[in-house]
Amino acid sequence: MFTYSDIAIKLIVGFIFISVLINLTGKGNLAPTSAMDQLQNYVLGGIVGGVLYNPAITLAQFITVLLIWSLLILGTRYLKTHIHVIGKFLEGEPITIVKNGQILVENCLKANLSAKEVDFKLRTAGVYDLNDVKRAILEQNGSLTVLRKGDGSIRYPVVVDGQLDYDVLDLMEEDEEWLFDKLGISGAEELKTIFMATYRHGKMMVVKYE
Repeated sequence: MFTYSDIAIKLIVGFIFISVLINLTGKGNLAPTSAMDQLQNYVLGGIVGGVLYNPAITLAQFITVLLIWSLLILGTRYLKTHIHVIGKFLEGEPITIVKNGQILVENCLKANLSAKEVDFKLRTAGVYDLNDVKRAILEQNGSLTVLRKGDGSIRYPVVVDGQLDYDVLDLMEEDEEWLFDKLGISGAEELKTIFMATYRHGKMMVVKYE
């Protein structure tokens, strides 16, 4: 039977779950940086919205579904933060689509971008002459980062969450030995002590876990 009290209770429970989940995930879902974050918002909103006007779903069932989805979100976030392969699979990675004025067709196809979409993104970023572009990178959230010739060097996050990003290292055309020397460490095991390490203007900025 349809009752406003039932809707009110479910709405309050849904609001509490969403508030707690946003705080537990570090408010990352408020400004999604990847398709995965966006998907979490859609599904969570769909669960709450779909249940509100369905009297056949009890409050206990509603809470159970919310708990399962919350655990799935938190578990996924933990895995993608601590295991690079899983994080790369779930969120993807930045893809260079223009390098030194040349469009990298293979990378564009890898990112499922048509020529029309590439042209649109470049024009949106204020690029009208490819010869002015040193590098254009498609980020995980679909935005385009453009580095023009003459600009400062791009910031390379070579180590994130204690893990080496081999794709970035390959992009920089360097190897592990070079990186370890720059970081002042002796091996891969010591990478776990580093929260983030970025390389720019020939300098390595290192932030370690406390």
